[in-house]
Amino acid sequence: MVSRGQLAQLGLSGSAIEHRIAGGRLHRVRRGVYAVGRPALDRHGHWMAAVLSCARGAVLSHRSAAALWGIGGEQAGLVEVSTPVSSVRRRAGMRIYPRPNLPARDRVERDGIPVTGVVRTLLDLATCLDLASLERAVNEADRCGLIDPETLSHALDAYSCQSGVARLRDVVDRRTFRLTDSELERRFLRVVEMAGLPLPQTQQRLNGFRVDFYWPGLGLVVETDGLRYHRTPAQQARDRLRDQAHLAAGITPLRFTHAQVRYEPNYVRATLLAVVLRLKRACDA
Repeated sequence: MVSRGQLAQLGLSGSAIEHRIAGGRLHRVRRGVYAVGRPALDRHGHWMAAVLSCARGAVLSHRSAAALWGIGGEQAGLVEVSTPVSSVRRRAGMRIYPRPNLPARDRVERDGIPVTGVVRTLLDLATCLDLASLERAVNEADRCGLIDPETLSHALDAYSCQSGVARLRDVVDRRTFRLTDSELERRFLRVVEMAGLPLPQTQQRLNGFRVDFYWPGLGLVVETDGLRYHRTPAQQARDRLRDQAHLAAGITPLRFTHAQVRYEPNYVRATLLAVVLRLKRACDA
């Protein structure tokens, strides 16, 4: 993809450009933007054409940026671009956001296409997606190794008072949320009481590990994780060893996150009850 301005910088006159168009070496894609050699474009070509059709410094943004990063989908037939120009003309198949003050840190390249950085892209998504879709985007960014929730939480400090920050931080905080030991114990035991179950032992040593909550009569251990979606490989490996040691000893391990205990107590109660009922049936069989 190439713009008319880029061709002029290479020394091509207007007539030289028209000659190449007539000869099939350039193919008009958008006003002032051409595909070189062949008219067919893939999605990346359409994205680049949209960016080139705007002012210098324009970047792919919002849902189109999310699609380029691989963390979401864009609206069918609509490319979203942010441009440093304050006033812009409408263009078919595009949504253009005038953003003359977009910081340099938010302008990067991916696959050769100028695009908003991951943090800015997630912030933009926070202004146009529902919460479930925004959560999926944060999860995908973590899964793809683009940015983890903890790093994202710290990065948002540089964007205070900007659109999308409060909404995105609410999503991120649910992933990085961690109760103190005493607060966790107090909230979880309240859920246990709501479920009508006997109180468990807390902070016991079992099979070589300290466990959060333990019902000896049921053979049930409940562990609580501080992070919902992002744990290091070392943490994951240790958790597997813990669960395997308990299972080998005939103990059922069950895991909840701190955020689930805090924000989804009804789900925790229902799941806990279902597991307890299954264990009781197994004992009675």
